[in-house]
Formats: sequence, structure tokens, C-alpha cells
Amino acid sequence: MLRYLLLFLFVSTIALAQRNDSLRNGGVNMDSVRYTNLKIRMSKTKFSRSVYRLLFRDVYNQGKKGEVKAIETNPFTPYEGMVIRKIIIKQLDVLGESVYDTTRVGKQVERFLSKTFHTNTREKIIRKSFLMFSEGDEIQASVLRDNERLLRKNGTITDARIIVEPRTDVTWMADIVILIQDSWSYNFSGGFNSFNKFNLGLNNTNVNGTTHQQQTRIRWDSKDTLDKKFQFRTIYTIPYIGKTFITGQASFIYERDQEIQSIVFSRSFLTTETKYAGSFDTGHAKFRQIKRNIDSLDAEYKYQTGYWYYDAWIGRSFKFPFKNSSLSEKSRLVFALRHNRYRYNERPEVSVDNNKIYWDRSATMLSLGYSNRSYKRDVLIYGFGRTEDVPVGNLFSLTLGGENTEFGQRGYGGIQYATGKYLPKNSGYLYWLVNAGSYFKKGAAQQGVISGQTNYISKLIPFRYSYFRQFITVRYTRGIRRDPLDYINISRDNGIRGISNDRLIGTKKFTIGTETVYFSEKSILGFRIAYYAFADFGLVASDRKHLWNTPVYQGYGFGLRLRNENLSINTLQLRLGYYVNIPENSSPFRYAIEGNTPLRLRDFDISAPAVVPFQ
Repeated sequence: MLRYLLLFLFVSTIALAQRNDSLRNGGVNMDSVRYTNLKIRMSKTKFSRSVYRLLFRDVYNQGKKGEVKAIETNPFTPYEGMVIRKIIIKQLDVLGESVYDTTRVGKQVERFLSKTFHTNTREKIIRKSFLMFSEGDEIQASVLRDNERLLRKNGTITDARIIVEPRTDVTWMADIVILIQDSWSYNFSGGFNSFNKFNLGLNNTNVNGTTHQQQTRIRWDSKDTLDKKFQFRTIYTIPYIGKTFITGQASFIYERDQEIQSIVFSRSFLTTETKYAGSFDTGHAKFRQIKRNIDSLDAEYKYQTGYWYYDAWIGRSFKFPFKNSSLSEKSRLVFALRHNRYRYNERPEVSVDNNKIYWDRSATMLSLGYSNRSYKRDVLIYGFGRTEDVPVGNLFSLTLGGENTEFGQRGYGGIQYATGKYLPKNSGYLYWLVNAGSYFKKGAAQQGVISGQTNYISKLIPFRYSYFRQFITVRYTRGIRRDPLDYINISRDNGIRGISNDRLIGTKKFTIGTETVYFSEKSILGFRIAYYAFADFGLVASDRKHLWNTPVYQGYGFGLRLRNENLSINTLQLRLGYYVNIPENSSPFRYAIEGNTPLRLRDFDISAPAVVPFQ
């Protein structure tokens, strides 16, 4: 709570009204005039003013009567083939300005705070590491659109926009204007009970304007029962190294329940034009585990696990050989190879038939995948007004491999299929995923998983002066020949939110979660407000029980979320819940004030060959 109280005190100094009375110079001016006229027309009634305040950040999503809709056309297509004469990078202040309303100018106090307490991302860093095109290149509409999306995807940037300005003197040339607005780079956290027990944290998402990210946190508890009075963590991340789009991260964590030292370099299939992807990860990890036996819930086991590991993979994507077709433009075939090794120095007792997840092992896996993906712009899904890029497409992958363990060799096979699309007649967005995979030894399955998930997100539904959405999530998971200490839990984000209960465990589950979110037009000190109500239902059982004969665990509640998209902190969430028939639950009511990391929609890019997760 301390970090949010400090943040409110800080933001209250800039909670004055923003003014929209200043025109910009250059080619952006025409864009400014157009949106200024739009604002004037929408200022005649209270309803239209509310719609404009809600939607003005996303010029691609203006529809009839303020309804937000996705627009599939690429705004850069008319400039295809023109030569880029000059790239102009315009960095906006963190506070008071907007990439979609270039007439807006922050108040003097906002400009002072933006320039005094924040260092904008260095222009040479943007040119060197974040742009997929250069001066002298021909404009490719798909590249510009992907680059705009990747800029928004970066955690140091609140929003970004690319504008093409054709030259009047040379008709085959154009200038590129890139508008970038950073998020506030500092995020303080902390808690204080006494000088014998406190914690402090600092997360800098843009170290000295380099886009490097550093997270540091310390804890002190003089009465810790495990004699870990001092706890510490630091994680340093370089989003993109040079022009390679490789991300590097080093972690050192020394905490009560985990100790991790690791280093990783990774590059994903950022766009459909990315040919190579891969990663290399190595380090040592140690965890304190508390488990129950799913066949005897009163039996509790406490132990530690520790292991050395390395994990590497590389993938190559190929275009379809059908020129001038949708398959050639958006679809790719991807081959990937992965090898890893795990060696335990601390673990519970293992045997040929027990605790297979703690075996010493090395594995080699190969995958063949098909990916078709594109993106549509939308707002007010998981964000609070920023532009959101919604993945649309499908994915299929087949994974085969073998594993060498201390108890012999075994094979692995798995398949995955996923699809996501906007439904006809503006009925919403539907995503579903199906997974199946298992190890095999002497023709028998081991540690198998069958799982499926469906997500439905409704369209924005007008209500009074704002909008709301309906979210529905359905999940099913079944484990095949899992070990007694290898199970799933339907607490928290795995089923019933707001509770943490180590008795809601089993090898198979079925959960349904619903949430209604109302995005208010109101704000508090620059924080947008969203009210929500939820209902969660879950079934969980072991192999010895039939899933449909178990109790239906339930959770109901409501709350609100506060978020300022210009700040790098998590969403502040307040929740009151009522929970039915939860084992050993002293009270059916629970409340929480917590930080909530904003979610992102699952993409359709293929990554490393992997074992189907049991979750």
C-alpha cells in the first residue's frame, strides 16, 4: 500500500486540467487540425464529450456512435514503395501529451515533472535497437505496422505512433515521423511493520534513458524462522541488444523460498518476417517446497529442491511458396530444435516410478509448426485507454523428442492447436487452445497432459456515458499417470481468484470464470477507474475420483481497479469476495488491496519446442 499512497501524493501535484490549445509545426500539423475539429464536433453534448475522452487516444478505432471497432486495413498501404528520405523521432513528455492528440500540451507543472524526474529514451537507442527500417529503404506497409506494434509492446513505452509524410517536392519520397511517449520509469514499493521487519523496492524500467530495466528489492525480518533475516533480489534486463532484437537478462535472487542465479539471451519471432529465433538460458535454482499428497490431504511434505541447468533452442521460419497470396503474407512454417539438461543437488527421494519431475535428465526435442497471425487495434480490453494489438490467427505445432534420465530413456510427443478471431456481426473475440502431450516408455504413457482453454471477450457495450465488457474463461486439464506430489491447484489465477488454498488440488480440473468490467469515464488524480464483478466455479479431483462427483467450489465478488497508463506501476486492485465451501476457510469473506499485473492476449507466434504444461 505504501507505494500507492506515495504515488497518489505525487500525482496529486499534477492533477490540474490538461489544455488542448497549442498547434504543432511541420507535417504533424494537419493531423492535429483534423483531431481538433473532431473534438470540437464532439464537445456539443455531455455524452459525446464522454465518448471523446474515452476514445481519443486511438484514432484507428472510431466507429458509429462511439463504438470501438477493429480496422483491418493497413494505414501505411498507400505509401508502399516510396523511399524513406528522413526519419524524425519526436519524444513526448510522460505527462500531459498524447500520440493521438498532437495539439495537447501539458501544464507547466507536468512539463517540469516530466523533464526533471524522468529521462526520455535516448534517440540513438530508438534508432539503433527499435527500428526495423532505415533512411533510404523503400516503405513496406507491413514492416511499419509491425514496428509500431513492437514499440507499443515494449514495457518502457506507453504508446507509439508512426506517421508517413509524403514529400511535396519529390513525389516518390516520404519522411517518417515517429511519436513516442515513455511510461514513468520509477516504481517504488515497500512495507514497514517495525525496524525488525520491513521491505523496500525500486523498479526502474528505463535506466538513464537506455530502455534497460532494473528491479531491486530488499527484505529484513529479524525473527525469520529459517534464519534468513536478510533477503535480496536484483534483475537487470536489456530489451534489445543493438540491431539484433535479442533480449538479455541477468537475475540474482536470495529470498526465503527461492534462490536463483541465472542469465538468459532470447529472441522471439517478433513478426512474420522474422526468420530466426531462439534463446540460451543457464543458471542454478533452489526452491523451498511445501506439498500435500492428493490421496491424503492431511499429509504435508516440506523439502528443498536445487538444480543446475542449461536450456537452448533455435528456430527458423519459412514463407509459403505461393506469391501474392494470404498464405505467403501472413503464414509461416517453423522448424525448431531444443536441448536442455537438469542436474539436481537437492531433492526428495526419487525412484524409477516416483517423483519423475525431480529426475536428473537431458532432453532433445524437435518441433514443426504452422503459424498464421495478424493484429487488429482495439482499446479497453486489458488496458485503460492505451492502444492494444489483438492477435488474430491460428497455430498448430507438433513436437517430438527423447529424454535421457538416470533411470533410462523415454520418448515424448505433443500437439498444440490454437485459434483466435473476432466473431461476425461484431459479436466479440473468441480464443481457444487445445494441448495434448506425454512421455512414453515401453509403450506406456508417463506424466501426460490433455488440456483445453476457451476465452470469450464481448464487444464494448455502451452504458450511460461509458462502456463495459464481459469476459468468460473456461479451462479443462487432465493429468495422465502423474506422481503423488505432481498435481494442479485451482486457487488464484488457476481457477478461483482471491484465495490460496493448498487443499484444492488434484490431477484433473474444470473451471469457469466470468467477469464483467465497467470502464468508467471518471478518474482519480489521473488514474482511470474500472469497476468489476466476478463469479468463479471450479471442480478438482484425483485419479481415484470422478471429476463430476466432486463439490463445485465457488467464489463471487466485486471490486475496482485503478491505473494510470503513463506510469510503470501495476494496476491497483481492490476486491471483496465471498467463497462457498472452501476447505478450512475460516470466513467466507475475503478482501484484498493488491497490485495486479496487466494481462496480454496470447499471441500465435511459435516458440521453443516444449512439454505441455500441467496447470
